[in-house]
Amino acid sequence: MAEKMVDKVLRLMKDKKFIRNICTSAHIDHGKTTFSDNLLAGAGMMSEELAGKACLMDFHEDEQQRGITIDSASVSMVHEVDGKEYLINLIDTPGHVDFGGDVTRAMRAIDGTIVLCCASEGVMPQTETVLRQALKERVKPILFINKVDRLIKELQLTPEAMQARFLKIIDHVNVLISQIAEKGYGEKWQVDVNGGSVAFGSAFHNWAMSVPYMKKHGVSFKDIIDAYQSDDVDASVKALAKKAPLHKVILDMVIEHHPDPKVAQAYRIPKIWRGDIDSEVGKSLVACNSDGPVAFVVTKIVYDKHAGEVAAGRLFSGTIKQGMDVYMNGAKKQVRVQQVSVYNGAKRELIDSASAGNIVGVVGLRNVFSGETISSVEMTEFEAIKHLFDPVVTKAIEAKSPVDLPKLVETLRQVNKEDPTLTVEINEETGEHLISGMGELHLEVIENRIRTEKGVQIVTSAPIVVFRETVTKKSTECAEGKSPNKHNKLYFEVEALEPEVALAIKNGDIPSGRCKKEDRSVWEKLQEMGWDTKVARKVRDIYNGNIFVDETRGEVHINEIMEMVLDMFEDVMRKGPICNEPCVNVKVRLVDTKLHEDAIHRGPAQLYPAVREGIRGAFATANPTLFEPLQTMMFEAPVEFMGEISKLVQNKRGQLLDMQQEGMTVEVKAKMPVAEMFGLSSDLRSATEGRGNSFLVDQTFDRVPGELQDKYVNQIRERKGIKKAAE
Repeated sequence: MAEKMVDKVLRLMKDKKFIRNICTSAHIDHGKTTFSDNLLAGAGMMSEELAGKACLMDFHEDEQQRGITIDSASVSMVHEVDGKEYLINLIDTPGHVDFGGDVTRAMRAIDGTIVLCCASEGVMPQTETVLRQALKERVKPILFINKVDRLIKELQLTPEAMQARFLKIIDHVNVLISQIAEKGYGEKWQVDVNGGSVAFGSAFHNWAMSVPYMKKHGVSFKDIIDAYQSDDVDASVKALAKKAPLHKVILDMVIEHHPDPKVAQAYRIPKIWRGDIDSEVGKSLVACNSDGPVAFVVTKIVYDKHAGEVAAGRLFSGTIKQGMDVYMNGAKKQVRVQQVSVYNGAKRELIDSASAGNIVGVVGLRNVFSGETISSVEMTEFEAIKHLFDPVVTKAIEAKSPVDLPKLVETLRQVNKEDPTLTVEINEETGEHLISGMGELHLEVIENRIRTEKGVQIVTSAPIVVFRETVTKKSTECAEGKSPNKHNKLYFEVEALEPEVALAIKNGDIPSGRCKKEDRSVWEKLQEMGWDTKVARKVRDIYNGNIFVDETRGEVHINEIMEMVLDMFEDVMRKGPICNEPCVNVKVRLVDTKLHEDAIHRGPAQLYPAVREGIRGAFATANPTLFEPLQTMMFEAPVEFMGEISKLVQNKRGQLLDMQQEGMTVEVKAKMPVAEMFGLSSDLRSATEGRGNSFLVDQTFDRVPGELQDKYVNQIRERKGIKKAAE
C-alpha cells in the first residue's frame, strides 16, 4: 500500500538535510496562490485540473470572494529529486500591502523565499517591499517570472524580445538585492539564469522552465511559443505542462538553491536572536540541534473551533513533544503542550513529536501571541518581529447591543492575536474600542470577519487617522516636576532626536527596549553616530523611537527610582502632551533630581505625577508639533488621464514626486497625507474611468502644515474629550 502523506512527512522531519522551509512572496495579483496550488497538485494533494483555479490556499470565505489572499496558509509536502525525497514546508503569503504584516511574520519561520514577478508588469513597488522584508530576516530569495503566456498572447513578443524582457526584470531584482541586503549577502545572493536560481513560466497553465531544466530535457523557448501559436492551444499547452511541470522545475530549483535549516540557522540566528551565541541555547540554535533545549517561535495564530488556539511557527532547536511542559518567555508562565501537528494544506494532522528545523502547529499555549518565544528553559527572547509600516488608520468599534459587549472584547483580543499588525485598544470603562490597521481594506476585512466568523454585530465609526507628536527644538528651560508631597523634584529637558539616530531605531540597527548595564550594542552604535561617549552610556530606555537619557550625577537613590521614571516616560510617549497621540523622535534628558532620603516618601504615587509633569512641562517649551502619516503612492493609468491624476493628487494635499510615461501608460509617484486619502480608490476609479491602479510604495510621518495644526489639534481633543486650550 502506498505510504500516506503524513507518514512520509514524519519520516523526513528527522533529517535536516532533506528539509526546506520556503514561502512565496510577490506584488498583489502576480499569481502566488495559483502558483502554490500548482505545487500542491504536483505533490498529489489536489487534482491537476483544479490547480490554478481552486485557490486551495485561500481557505477563508472572504479570501475566495475577494480573490485575494489575506492570511498566510502553511502546507507541508514531499518532493523527489534524483531518487531522494525532500520535505518542503511552504507558506503562501498575501501581496496586498495592507496585509504586509503576515509576510513579515512568515519570513521569520522560513529560510528561503520564491519571489514571483509578473512578466508583463515587471518589478512593482510591493515586490521591492517583500524583498526588503526577506533580506531583513536573512532569507534567501530566488526568482520566478510568472504569466509568461501574456508576453506571447497579448504582446506577441519574439524569443529575443522575451529574453530581453526577462533580463531587464532579473537585473532590476539583482540591483534591489544588492542595495537592500547586508554586506556580504548582496553579492552572494544575486539571482542568476545560468546558475538556475531564476525560472519562468505560467502558473495558470501549470508549466515552468529554468535553464538547467531546458538543457537537461532539451526544451527551448521556441517550443513554448509554438505551443501557444498552434491550432489547438489547449492541448499543446497541456502537453507543455506535462513536459515541463511547474512543480518539478520549481521544487528542483528550491532544493538546489535554498538552504536546509541547519545551514540557514548558522547565519540567521545571530541576526534574529540577541542572546549569547556561546551559551548552551545559543549553540543549540546555531546548530539546529534536535537534542538541545526547545526553542519555538510563534509566527501565526489560527483559531480552530475544535482545538482552540493553534500556534503555528518554527521550531529552531530541540524536540517538542505532546504533553511536555514549556515556558512562554514573553508571558512568563509555564504551559503544557496538548497537541503537536503538521500542516497538510489547511488540515492539521496530529503527530507525537517534532524535531528542530520544522514548521509545526502547537495547541495548548494559552493566550499566546505572535512573536512569542516558547522554550523548555528560560531564555533570551527572539527579536520582536518588526513590520515595515505602522498602523495609521483607526476606527472606533462598538457592539450593536450591549449584551454582546463581553463577547466583542473577547473577539477583539482574539483578532489581535491572530493579526498583531492590528493595534487594539480596549477601554473597559467607556466601552469604546479602537482598532488601528494598515489601511481601509485591512480594517474592512477585520470588521467583516468579526461579523461573519465571530457572529458579533458591530457599529463602526468613520476611519480616523493616527497622528504623532514631536518637538522641533531644544526646550528653552529646564522643567521641574514636583511630587504631590513636595519632597521630590525632578528636572527634565526635551529635544528632537537626530534624524540619523531616528532612522537607525526605525530600521532596527539600534535595538529598542530598556537598556541593561552590560548591553554594549546601544552605546557603541550611538557613539558611531557621533554621540559623546559619556552621554551614550547613560541611555536608559528606547521606546517607540524615543530615547531617555539619565544625565544625573552622584545621586544616591537614582537606581531605586529609575524603573518608575521609565514607566512614566513610556506613558507620556504613548500619550503625548498635545492631544494624547503617540510621540516620536523625542530625546528626554533627566538633568537633576532632589529626592527625599526616606524610600516611603518616594513611592510610585509621588514619583509618577512628578515625572509626568516634568516631561510635559519640558515638552511645552520645545515647540511641540503634530506629525501626520504620509504615504508615497504609485498611480498607473492610461496616458490620457495624466491631468486627472495630478488634479486628484493636488486636491488631496498631495505632492507629485515623479511622472513617467511608458508606452501608453503613465506612472505617477506622489506623496499624500493619509487624512485625505479615505475613498481614494473610488475617486481614482471615477477620475480614470476605472482604468487606474494605485500601490503603496512607502510610508513616513511628516509635519502637518502650520495653518492646519490648530484645526487638527482641536479636532482630536474634541474627539477624545480633552479640554480645548492647552492644559
